[in-house]
Amino acid sequence: FCGECLQPCLQVPSPLCPLCRVPFDPKKVEKASSVEKQLSSYKAPCRGCSKKVTLAKMRSHVSSCAKVQEQMANCPKFVPVVPTSQPIPSNIPNRSTFVCPYCGARNLDQQELLKHCMENHRNDPNKVVCPVCSAMPWGDPSYKSANFLQHLLHRHKFSYDTFVDYNIDEEAALQAALALSLSEN
Repeated sequence: FCGECLQPCLQVPSPLCPLCRVPFDPKKVEKASSVEKQLSSYKAPCRGCSKKVTLAKMRSHVSSCAKVQEQMANCPKFVPVVPTSQPIPSNIPNRSTFVCPYCGARNLDQQELLKHCMENHRNDPNKVVCPVCSAMPWGDPSYKSANFLQHLLHRHKFSYDTFVDYNIDEEAALQAALALSLSEN
């Protein structure tokens, strides 16, 4: 993990791995120097301005690139093309809107869920099940997050519907993502 992603995990009394959620000892965290070296030596074009930037500095560059910001501002929020009277099939789980695990507020998309929880449940110490994770095929509907707000902030930075094909397994999805990543660079 990069330092930015791992840092929030280190700021809780009992750090949990951001991937598998197993407790770990922060004193035993080691830098992956070979990965750092690769990230510092490989360059790729910014998706906005096409400037070649090392992968180690790409996240920082993209977050401040005026062309990327302009593209993001012009990206419309999803709305259905036409209204439909067709019922939503009952055998397909709803992965678009969620129920607040603290108070039961309904019909919150991921961003609204985060905003709602930050405004209304920031100091709630209860461990709760993440409704986003439990809606996913790989989700565990009984797993309770030790720090739900940190979990939302770091594990759900994007909408899964944009990137995930729910009809393939995790290994096939990983291979497809790697192939797409290599073809784009």
